[in-house]
Order: sequence, then structure tokens, then C-alpha cells
Amino acid sequence: MKGKLILEDGTLFEGKLFGAMKQVRGEVVFNTGMTGYQELLTDPSYVNQMVVLTYPLVGNYGFNWEDVESASPKVNALIVKELCRTPSHFRSVGQLEHYLKEHGITGIEGIDTRALTIHIREKGMMRGALVAGDEMPDQQWLTAPLPDPVASVTTTQVKTLGNPEGTRIAVLDFGIKGAIVKHLINRGMCVSLYPAQTTAKEMLAFQPSGILLSNGPGNPKDLPAAIKTVNDLLKMDIPLMGICLGHQLLNLACGGDVYKLPFGHRGGNHPVKHLETGAVTITSQNHSYAVKEECLPDCLTVTHRNLNDGTVEGIRHRQKPVFSVQYHPEASPGPADSVALFDTFQQMVEESLQKEEKPCH
Repeated sequence: MKGKLILEDGTLFEGKLFGAMKQVRGEVVFNTGMTGYQELLTDPSYVNQMVVLTYPLVGNYGFNWEDVESASPKVNALIVKELCRTPSHFRSVGQLEHYLKEHGITGIEGIDTRALTIHIREKGMMRGALVAGDEMPDQQWLTAPLPDPVASVTTTQVKTLGNPEGTRIAVLDFGIKGAIVKHLINRGMCVSLYPAQTTAKEMLAFQPSGILLSNGPGNPKDLPAAIKTVNDLLKMDIPLMGICLGHQLLNLACGGDVYKLPFGHRGGNHPVKHLETGAVTITSQNHSYAVKEECLPDCLTVTHRNLNDGTVEGIRHRQKPVFSVQYHPEASPGPADSVALFDTFQQMVEESLQKEEKPCH
């Protein structure tokens, strides 16, 4: 079926609809990854977004039930140059097109994704709509507020996973990726996921030995309750790690500020420098907002920096066992250069437990 992508500035791209083939709107963003479309599609951080894949051929290894970050696709739409309908991979169980149709996700192919990406880079992220045939979207509908993104992906109840006898880790879930949970469980931890609106008191009742602030979608300033929770948690000396949205919330809870990037960082090829060692890692990223360095509170110090645009990629608390990174160390999809950050968190937790067990003299 013929269709078109119409941006809110009036720019139009024609193509062919696939998947659910229904009219849909969202914020149009691009991802530069060459592979990993299945992890991308199921990443809760993409809620309310229509994702453009810059790699021209998509769907060539089909889809499977293993490489997913949540139970279903979370993107509003998928925009590609060419969709492969003859996948070839030993783990593939079907075509990407069928997977999207089954879950009600609309896609469009035949788009000049290079031109579209350049347009977003020059004009910035903006709303867009996918429509069929000669239809035209209502401008008021196109620009109307989108649903609360975190509310649609956070857990609705406390879930405890992993080793019941393991070190207790409480996760404030803003839309956590499955691979993050797996990394914690693989280290023998007992992981409890809490809804985004959970208070510090409710989390501390679990008597966790560490706290993780997860990734998630949207503007961190739209989460005042979460910012208060993080602020209350910081009054304790409990080890804390933040990832992506969790990184931004930590900064805000400490009195810092964030700003929206022109077109965000999305892809598995972003170089990040560890300022203390000089080591450079290639990272997987997916975010629209960044920490405003000139407003960084005195209690925080910058630990990592993006070598493409100089943005802050990591911070550490000067007095407490607390740190966060803007990128995704779980590497799903993307390079595994930064997986050791989970070891750093585990070491912080173990050192904290040892201090508690040390007898008084």
C-alpha cells in the first residue's frame, strides 16, 4: 500500500507501508546502527518515537524470541530504505514484517532515509505522521501531546527476579531493558523492579544493598516524583548506579540541569573517553537529553565525555558511592566495551557490605 511520511514542517517523503498499515504519529528520530534492529524495536526508551534506520537494508536476519529487550515492540513506527522479505539466519523464526504486523506496528519502506536523516540533523527532531494513500494528517492531531511515555513502560507492580539468596538490588524502573536485568542476575544478584512512582521509603523497606536507576523514555523533568525519590535515596550511603534516563535524574536530584539535544544520540558507534584513565570505548546510545555541564552541582564530577560533541557521558558523586553513565553498558545492541561498569557497581556494593559487617573497636 502506498503511503507517506509527513513531518510537522510540511516535508513529505513517499514510500510503501508495511506491518499494521495504520495511521500513526510520533517524534521522528534516527539510529545509525548497522544491526540490532530487533533490540531497538523492543527498547522501551523508544516509546512515542518513529525510528529511521540509516542502514539501508533492514530485516535480513528476520526476528527471533531471544534478542528482545521487552515483551513487544515499543516504537511507534519503523522507517527504512529497503525491507528484506527473505531473511537468512539460523535463529530466525520469521520475517520482520510479520512480527511488526502481529504487534500492530506500522512501517514504511522506500523512503530516502539518507535525505531524511540529513533533514533531521539540520532542522532537529520533530513530529511526523505515517498515512496511507492521499490522506493528510490533521495538524492539531499531529502536534497534540503524546501519551506519558514512562507510565506506559514502567512495571505496574514490584517484581523480584534472580537469586533469592543473592545481594539485593532495587531497581527504579522507568522502562528498563531486559539485558540490564540479565547482567545483574548473571552476577548472582536478587533484583527487585519497582514502579517509577515508588518512594525511597518503599524501596528501602526491601533492605537493598544497592540501587539502580534504569533507562527510560521522555524528558526527565517530567518526572518530579522520581527526582524526589532519588534525592531521598542520596541521603543514604547506599551504592547507586544510573543508566541513561537514570543518569539524568541523578543529576537533577543533585541540583543540576539537562537540555534537549538537536537530534539526540542513537546508535552503537559513539566514542566515549574515560577522563581518569584516558581509555576510549565505543558505546551504544539512545537518548534525546544530556546533562548541562555548566550547571553541574559541586557534589558531582564528570567522569566520561563524548568525543563526537563533547557532551557529558558520565558523572560520579564526590562523597558517596554513586555514579551514572549516559550510554548503555549492557550493549544490546552494540559493543560490549563498557559491560565492566556492572562489575564496578557490584564492587561498590560489596565494599559497602564489608563496611557494614566490620566490627566496632
